[in-house]
Amino acid sequence: MISILDYGSGNLRSAQRAFELTGHSVTISSSSESFLNADAYVIPGVGAFGACMQQLISIGGDQLVREAVATGKPVFGICVGMQIFFSEGLEKGVHQGLGIFDGQVSEISAPVLPHIGWNSVEDSSPLFAGVEDQSFYFVHSYAAKISPSNSNSTWTTYGERFVSAVEKDNVFITQFHPEKSGDAGLQLIKNWAASI
Repeated sequence: MISILDYGSGNLRSAQRAFELTGHSVTISSSSESFLNADAYVIPGVGAFGACMQQLISIGGDQLVREAVATGKPVFGICVGMQIFFSEGLEKGVHQGLGIFDGQVSEISAPVLPHIGWNSVEDSSPLFAGVEDQSFYFVHSYAAKISPSNSNSTWTTYGERFVSAVEKDNVFITQFHPEKSGDAGLQLIKNWAASI
């Protein structure tokens, strides 16, 4: 069973539908017991870094995510649900993240923001097998610019080069929305679910 964390941020139903295509049952949960009893975890996120962290903390979700990572079971973070894995976000002030990975999330240096639409990836991690040359759907203005140590990091260029995915141990996080990325996104989700 895959559990999607409901902390008031994220496209929960579209994510649920996409992850159900892996053949696994998918639940949406905000309670610690039902969330942590799953075989794998999804952390969605839309909006601003600071607001997402506030919502997460308000339900004790910051501790839930840390506990999920500590189980060693597969964890998938999406969009701002990727960003909050870093130690700090600079959107509308300075905000503390979960600190699972060292690094800042800062504004992309590009002539037009937000970065909305399809873009390709490079130096992709093993989970991109079969879709390395495909494009994925992005909606964001902020991103991590430095790869976490000892990780497989995937990169995208929009104005400047930024980290568009990280694969390290049992954690896989993407700046883009795989659930909105058509066949390529669904294949990526299936590749991840094969580890469950």
